[in-house]
Amino acid sequence: MASNLSRILDSVDPFIGTEPADLPAAQGLAATWWWPKAQVGNTHPGACHPLGMVSACACSGAYPTGYGRYGISTEGVPAPVYDDYLASGFTHFQQSGTGAIRKYYNYFRVTPMIEPLDILGTRWKLRDEIAEPGYYAATLENGIRCELTVGEKTAVHRYTFPEASSARVVLDFSYGGLAIEHGTTVPLRAGLESLGQGCAQGTVVMEGIPLSVYIDSDTPKAWRQLVWYDRRRVDGGTRLDFDYIRRTTLRPFGLMFMGPARAGTTVELRMGFSMRGTDQARRNLEQSLPGDFEHGFERVRAQTHEAWNGYFSQVEVDGGTPERRTVFATSLYHSLIKPCFAEDESPFWPSKGPFVFDIATMWDMYKTQFPLLTALDPAKGAAMAESLVRIAEEEGNLPIGYRMARGSDRFFRQASALAHTVLADGYQLGLEGLEWDWALVHMQDDLRRGYGEDFAVRGIVHPVSHTLDLASGYWCTAIIARGLGDHRLADELETKARLWINAFGQDGLLRDSSFYEGGRWNYSFRLLHDMASRIELAGGDKEFTAILDRFFGYGAEPVTQLGVPPFGPEFAIGQDLNRFEGLNNEPDMEAPWAYHYAGRPDRTAEIVHAALAYQFGTGRGGLPGNDDSGALSSWYVWASLGLFPVAGQNLFLVNAPAFGAANLRFGGNDFELVTTGHAESGIGADAAGSKPQYVQSARFNGKPLDHGFITGNQLHGGGRLEIELGPEPSDWATKTRPPSASDRPESARGGGARLQEFLP
Repeated sequence: MASNLSRILDSVDPFIGTEPADLPAAQGLAATWWWPKAQVGNTHPGACHPLGMVSACACSGAYPTGYGRYGISTEGVPAPVYDDYLASGFTHFQQSGTGAIRKYYNYFRVTPMIEPLDILGTRWKLRDEIAEPGYYAATLENGIRCELTVGEKTAVHRYTFPEASSARVVLDFSYGGLAIEHGTTVPLRAGLESLGQGCAQGTVVMEGIPLSVYIDSDTPKAWRQLVWYDRRRVDGGTRLDFDYIRRTTLRPFGLMFMGPARAGTTVELRMGFSMRGTDQARRNLEQSLPGDFEHGFERVRAQTHEAWNGYFSQVEVDGGTPERRTVFATSLYHSLIKPCFAEDESPFWPSKGPFVFDIATMWDMYKTQFPLLTALDPAKGAAMAESLVRIAEEEGNLPIGYRMARGSDRFFRQASALAHTVLADGYQLGLEGLEWDWALVHMQDDLRRGYGEDFAVRGIVHPVSHTLDLASGYWCTAIIARGLGDHRLADELETKARLWINAFGQDGLLRDSSFYEGGRWNYSFRLLHDMASRIELAGGDKEFTAILDRFFGYGAEPVTQLGVPPFGPEFAIGQDLNRFEGLNNEPDMEAPWAYHYAGRPDRTAEIVHAALAYQFGTGRGGLPGNDDSGALSSWYVWASLGLFPVAGQNLFLVNAPAFGAANLRFGGNDFELVTTGHAESGIGADAAGSKPQYVQSARFNGKPLDHGFITGNQLHGGGRLEIELGPEPSDWATKTRPPSASDRPESARGGGARLQEFLP
């Protein structure tokens, strides 16, 4: 399994998704899908540790990560605000692939200069950019070569100067946010101290968070170390303290190392971060560089490369073009940047233990990214689940969004009860370390908060998509209650879980309501816990399939995508299509697999094939929409493997894989995926223009697999899944459907199945 590991890791291109979508000209089904949201991945190429607390990247102030050339965009093609790639320095803490989530990071800007301090904030052009997992480098137009690497809670900068009589490395403690309207972040309180001998420390309170840094530097002996305020040196000063800062009173302040430089002079800056004070920030740096800090850059870079390799060693695929392998490898990389795990770092409660933040787009991540994370690293999955429960215990709610900040976006309006799906999956997989009795208490309490109060009383709530969320939340809570032996409570919860039916009208679609970033068509094909009854509500398999066919554009004409705002009538025309939004938006990202429940896995194969072929590519424009903290990239990983997780249901649907074979280490066990038949003519061999492949038959651990799914326990438990592919649809998985909450009678639609029948 290790033979191709280095090649897979080396295939990662962190620049994918940093520019507007530039993809193969869509054909067939993909040409009928209409994209309403911003057509850009919103990723950044900065140095990242897998699931680490710290990232570091060149900062221009552009939207939304701080890197790049573009301004705010929520729909269509984003407009550039800069003509070139620029940087005023290099900042820490970035989002990954998000859209609008109010405020942004980019703290502790570090700027190497050979110019006067007066021009701090100038944006220099970037040249010769290089990015790989854990490493970013670029040359500023003033000739300084800049390199960044990070550890879990650390960052190391290395700057190589041209000859200069007065070179300097400037740290701006006051900087934060983006160079857009209402985008700056102002520290409320701050303090920094120059400790001498290349060391300093400080804390800034940003968005309610006390973020501390400890700094150790390796500078030439002739260089000086001093603090500065309002772009002026504070000669002889070693401290700056600010008890209260307003926007109107803010003046830049920070620390500076300066002196003469010969050509090739290097300065290394090593930084430890913490949300629990400067002492812990120093300990974090010492833990990353035990013994001494010498040669810190190469040591941290090697450690982080090894950490990335640890994850990439668990996923190996065979076959496919170099381009497809690059997209796959980069998708796996983007899937493992967020959320941020920061053990013992919570600034909100005093006790030690798991702390996870930057669950910024949970309404997308819970479908694809969380199941991938838990498969690759069950211990991290357990820590994340425990952290969610701790948030509820300490702060009163299970979160919907959760960043390194105080604010209302923790418990937001996009969705309800999503943590319940994560916890239900974790319980069914047997994740260790959680007090499930206590988790159940918080899950119950949370179901009555926010929109849940109206749902509990009326059985329906608007936005109506929250009715589906809450019904699923009750179902997931019932799973844990029954598993813990409280059958009376489980029965009560399951009764509430059936109220999903109130969200639907007579036409087999959701009722008219308001919807977050989408319409009732986009939200109507969620993979509910009772898909059998949901299909009956639409009139049966044939009628449900007909509605899906219309949604996915079968028989429809190609559409025209949005351009650069402002738009004309094309936006309203596009909305009126009520069409699949492709992978540009995530509310309907699981909809292609709804066909499995109607006995049409061939349709799933066609749609997934079209998405893989035409909505992902290489180069900076290789994503069709916001990566949303890795949710979109995780979709690509699962789809390429021919699998799809059904959140909260311990279920993985099986489809035609995009590669000839895959060796996976999921749940700590080896899982082998092998395709035969016409696999080499599928998307793994050639993307755009290739034809979809269909599953003809399947075997799991040597036994026929006649149904189109396996359980999460089977995937995590290891085994061998053999899939025979062919160029035409077959009757595979058309009789036994994926399990639903209700028993389905035997009929022409095929027999239902309970999940317990398929557990090992």
